[in-house]
Amino acid sequence: MSGQELSVPGAVLYTPRLVLRELTREDAPALARTLQDGEAMYAYEHAFSDEEVRQWLQNQLRRYREDGFGLWGVLLRGCGTFIGQCGLTVQPWGERRVIEVGYLFERAFWHRGYATEAAVACKEYAFSVLGAEEVYSIIRDTNTASQKVAERNGMQVCGRLVKHYCGKDMPHLVYRAVKR
Repeated sequence: MSGQELSVPGAVLYTPRLVLRELTREDAPALARTLQDGEAMYAYEHAFSDEEVRQWLQNQLRRYREDGFGLWGVLLRGCGTFIGQCGLTVQPWGERRVIEVGYLFERAFWHRGYATEAAVACKEYAFSVLGAEEVYSIIRDTNTASQKVAERNGMQVCGRLVKHYCGKDMPHLVYRAVKR
């Protein structure tokens, strides 16, 4: 990080173009820009309410306390613009609990490689810092853009599952990368 660059409290990871940092309560408006955008949230099949945004943020803060990681805010290096979130969460898969790389970005920042850059950094963090032997991404079967990010992150499909969310059955593909 150069001396002219933005100092980022709570920074967890730096990539060539991004800073990933823990979310704070003050990030609620930035999160809402994505979570309340029906087009950005198409894999969830609905835009979030204000209460759902608040619960989402509270869930990440809980994950930091309980797991030591969660979804982190993604900022552009240098200027600090909040563009989305990417990080690691513990998710159920069958009888197992696995570490998942997840990502969700504002539409204005899609198709620029940010999701892949952040996801690769999170996978490497899971391997090098957390000592994980494998990491996963569990992606809606209709979400081809996120599937491509997983593939660029060196992941391959290893299974399928159906999540039950908001009264709907939502088929998902399970991607996995193994530590080399």
